[in-house]
Amino acid sequence: MIKVYADTSVFGGVFDEEFSEPSKKFFEEVQSERFLLVTSAIVQAEIEAAPQKVCDFFQQYTGLFDIAEISQKVLELRKAYLDANIVTINSLDDAAHVAVASVSKCQMIVSWNFRHIVHFEKIPKYNAVNTIMGHDHIDIYSPLEVIQYDES
Repeated sequence: MIKVYADTSVFGGVFDEEFSEPSKKFFEEVQSERFLLVTSAIVQAEIEAAPQKVCDFFQQYTGLFDIAEISQKVLELRKAYLDANIVTINSLDDAAHVAVASVSKCQMIVSWNFRHIVHFEKIPKYNAVNTIMGHDHIDIYSPLEVIQYDES
């Protein structure tokens, strides 16, 4: 099983016309145990502010994911991302998602956040900081890039 951190956008993506199908397929693969899902208190807090259908969907999966803690190591790594100017203070939670996933030793993050997380210029910077701070490299993808496709 692949240990993967899903941020809030993936849960909400189930109800977004543009992202619905790959998001649903991703969660099907979580249910089939292809992925070991990890999330965090940050996701939980963001979900609480989401529409009820997103909250209900999240609740369906509470037994299928681990909730990673927001430890001192997470806070230090998040600060290092900010200090490296990968994101600004306005994107503190986005940096925290990457930090939680990295500290929790997830193999990858899935997100629909193309501005602050899944971006070709930011991914190597997150990984450079991870290396400096003694954390492993982490792969960052959209759900579209990790789901399985039927072979035709």
